[in-house]
Amino acid sequence: MTYAGHALDDDLTTLPRLPAWVTVAQAETPEDVAFLSGAALTHLHLLLQNPTVPASLLRDRLALLAADACLKRAGRSERAAELRDEVHLARPGDTLGPGGAVFANWRAQVRAPLKSPGRGQGAPIVAAAIALQEALNAHPGDEGTALMVADAALSASLGWRHTFPLVSLGLSRRDLQKRDAALQQACSRAVLTGSREVAPLVQDLARRVSRLREVAPKLRAKGAGAAVRLFEEQDALSPSLALSPIVKGSTCRMTGRSARRLCDRLVELGAVRELTGRDTFRLYGL
Repeated sequence: MTYAGHALDDDLTTLPRLPAWVTVAQAETPEDVAFLSGAALTHLHLLLQNPTVPASLLRDRLALLAADACLKRAGRSERAAELRDEVHLARPGDTLGPGGAVFANWRAQVRAPLKSPGRGQGAPIVAAAIALQEALNAHPGDEGTALMVADAALSASLGWRHTFPLVSLGLSRRDLQKRDAALQQACSRAVLTGSREVAPLVQDLARRVSRLREVAPKLRAKGAGAAVRLFEEQDALSPSLALSPIVKGSTCRMTGRSARRLCDRLVELGAVRELTGRDTFRLYGL
C-alpha cells in the first residue's frame, strides 16, 4: 500500500479538522477500532503533507507529551511543566534528573531523521505493534525505548522522515503487558487516542505560527528574524539561554536584556506566550 501525498490549502488557518464522526465515535468492537484508527491516521498523514505545517515545532511539543505519558505510566510525579523547566533551563554540562532525561531522550528521538522511511512497507499500526513487541521482549525493563521504537516504526511505515509520537500517547501500563493480536488492538486504540489529541494540536500550532509570522515585520531588534525561526521550531525558549548571547542555531548576537525585551514584545503582540507564570526564569513559546 502506498501512502501518497495530498495537496492541501497552504493557509495555516484553514487546515481541515478531524471529522466529528472520528472524534466522538465510540470504538466498541475491534472492527470499530481498526476503522476509526485508520481514518484518524489517514487524516493526520494528509495534514502532515502540508509543507506549511510547523512540523519541527509539533514534534518538539509531542516529545513533551510523550515524556509526560511515559512518566505517568511509570508512576512518577513529574508533569509536563516541570519537564519543560528542567530541560529548557538546563545549562551546558548540567545533569538532568530522571524525568528530564526522559524528555531529553524523546526530543533527541523526534529530531533525528529516520534512516529508512519506507513508503508502503506494510500496515503502519501492524509495523508499530511488531516493533513494540520485539523491543519489549528483548528489553522488558525499558518500556520508554520500546515506545520510541514503536513510534519510529509507525512513522517510517507512513513515509514520514521523523518520528511523530502517537502510540506512546495512548497506551496504558496494562497494554504494555499484552502481546500479539491483543497488543496490535491496543496499538490501534492508542493511535486513535493519539490522533485525536494531535490533530487539534496541529491546528492550534498552525494558527500560532501564522500569528507570529504576521507580527514578525514589526520587530526591530537585531537577531529578531533568527529568534522568530527558533520559536517556529521549538516548544519553549529561555531568553538567557536560547537567545543570548547568540541566538541558538544562528550567528546572530543578542544581549540578555534585548532577548527579554523581544520576548515581552512578542507577548504584547499576541504572538507568543509566557509559559511559567513566574517573574524570573521565564520560558516563552507558541
